Amino acid sequence: MAINRNLKNKQKSRFPILLLLISIAAIAALCIFSSSISTVSFSFPSSKTLVQARNRKHHGLEKYIYWGNRIDCPGKHCDSCEGLGHQESSLRCALEEAMFLQRTFVMPSRMCINPIHNKKGILHQSDSESSEERWEANSCAMDSLYDLDLISDTVPVILDNSKMWYQVLLTSMKLGARGVAHVEGVNRVDLKENSLYSNLLLINRTASPLSWFMECKDRNNHSAIMLPYSFVPSMAARKLRDAAEKIKRLLRNYDAIHVRRGDKIKTRKDRFGVDRSLHPHLDRDTRAEFILHRIAKWVPAGQTLFIASNERTPGFFSPLSVRYRLAYSSNYSSILDPVIENNYQLFMIERLIMRGAKTFIKTFKEDDTDLSLTDDPKKNTKNWQIPVYTDDGEER
Repeated sequence: MAINRNLKNKQKSRFPILLLLISIAAIAALCIFSSSISTVSFSFPSSKTLVQARNRKHHGLEKYIYWGNRIDCPGKHCDSCEGLGHQESSLRCALEEAMFLQRTFVMPSRMCINPIHNKKGILHQSDSESSEERWEANSCAMDSLYDLDLISDTVPVILDNSKMWYQVLLTSMKLGARGVAHVEGVNRVDLKENSLYSNLLLINRTASPLSWFMECKDRNNHSAIMLPYSFVPSMAARKLRDAAEKIKRLLRNYDAIHVRRGDKIKTRKDRFGVDRSLHPHLDRDTRAEFILHRIAKWVPAGQTLFIASNERTPGFFSPLSVRYRLAYSSNYSSILDPVIENNYQLFMIERLIMRGAKTFIKTFKEDDTDLSLTDDPKKNTKNWQIPVYTDDGEER
């Protein structure tokens, strides 16, 4: 028993010594590791270093182009603003020019929201009446709509409220005539090839009184377009893309239709008091009974049909349920409510969902391969016609 007690005492006395030796070894190893980091710091880049590297990638062109602090302003839309699609066309035009000139584009930090296009509509509609409730915001942060890093992989951009932009302005002031040129009516080829402009730090486009998209002279010539029409819509902010992906996974195999009504079906009276419309068949073609007949050849019975629309009348599309399983944004409020702050964000998510559909049917045909609900042209600004509401052309 005495021998066993002595062995136990020896083991107990050795344990603290062993623990101390392990601790000393660990501290020594940590010191050696720390010194190796300090002498070979490039092996383990800090988060600050990574951010700086990304900034060098995105802002490495060192020359800039500025179109204004709001899309289409300067221009005829300074007091108001157009819808998302119109503003995206203008934004794409500006990005194309920056890409052509190999300059960093100074993007407005906010996008104007037209109140007409900011109704909550189908996302928060009640069952008893048409909802006219609006989101309160009249503008939103550009980076709440778009992923600027993703855009910068193609066209480097900075925001006009960033420190980088203020540095550019200060530098351009110091450089004087060599720093900035205020241009109007100069085509992009001259801006690129004429040394009077090409060597400048900053090209300022705000002297132009035109809407931004008007500067794209060949905007109707698809072969002259450097960025596809899908470019800006596909650059949605990460949180919007994530929300769309969640909904797409829940929808699984689905088709989609975009039903544009609202402002597009408005009429005005001619001098004889007769109602006329720029899209005479649109009101008819976007009603449920006509949609049902139109899409039957494209969408099989029993298919899930996702509907995105600015129509706010509850139950407006319910007749489609005799043939299809209907899905709306309102079915996924648990996903959307934490994300959506305005109707532009909602439509951007819906647009991503529609692009993921097996078959996508637009309201208007935009190119020869599109499927559409109506044959009326989308762009019609002059020919006001009497609306048609029946198959046989009967007017109301």
